[in-house]
Amino acid sequence: MNELSPTVLKPESTHPTGWGGIVADWSSDQRAFRTASWGKAMMWIFLLSDTFIFGTFLISYMTVRMSTVVPWPNPSEVFALEIGGHHLPLILIAIMTFVLISSSGTMAMAVNFGYRRDRRKTAILMLLTALLGAAFVGMQAFEWSKLIAEGVRPWGNPWGAEQFGSSFFMITGFHGTHVTIGVIFLLIVARKVWRGDFDEARPGFFTSRKGRYEIVEITGLYWHFVDLVWVFIFALFYLW
Repeated sequence: MNELSPTVLKPESTHPTGWGGIVADWSSDQRAFRTASWGKAMMWIFLLSDTFIFGTFLISYMTVRMSTVVPWPNPSEVFALEIGGHHLPLILIAIMTFVLISSSGTMAMAVNFGYRRDRRKTAILMLLTALLGAAFVGMQAFEWSKLIAEGVRPWGNPWGAEQFGSSFFMITGFHGTHVTIGVIFLLIVARKVWRGDFDEARPGFFTSRKGRYEIVEITGLYWHFVDLVWVFIFALFYLW
């Protein structure tokens, strides 16, 4: 007769189950961020907190617009331009949106070439992304100067509800600040990529371990977030 194999006793798991297990996993960093670096995890946490701030601004804007009894200015008229004798509503905003969305494509390609360790193409695409971002900020500055010259202020405007000016300058200004910071960050990282800091493990700020271009992906996360926020601003502020 075949002998029975001895029974192997396994120790009972002390890991909590249910919601307690989820809390234990996240708080002890055992599973939630097991495959993510601290840099990438911290960027996601920052973007989550920034989402709450932008969300608060946009919800406040919608609340103000729906509750005011004074007519709200028509965005198609306020943001129109006269070009060659033609009245073109929202033409500048359309160009700004196209430029910023296009920069997401160049940033995605930069991340792709970064993980291929193609130093030259990564740096060029990041510089192109920064150029598109700078063009967006320049057009936004032109938009601000045009409206200020027409009498728009944070406390009023000549076309209707006084809250229009404060909402416009607060939301677009906060987003424009994010784009400007992103452009500066792109230039810094692109310079490091071009010099080969990530190939030679040259010490310095934002320099990761040798052969790793993860900082390019982290920069890309920030830049895609900025582009995504603009889509909501464009839809709620300019099209509504």
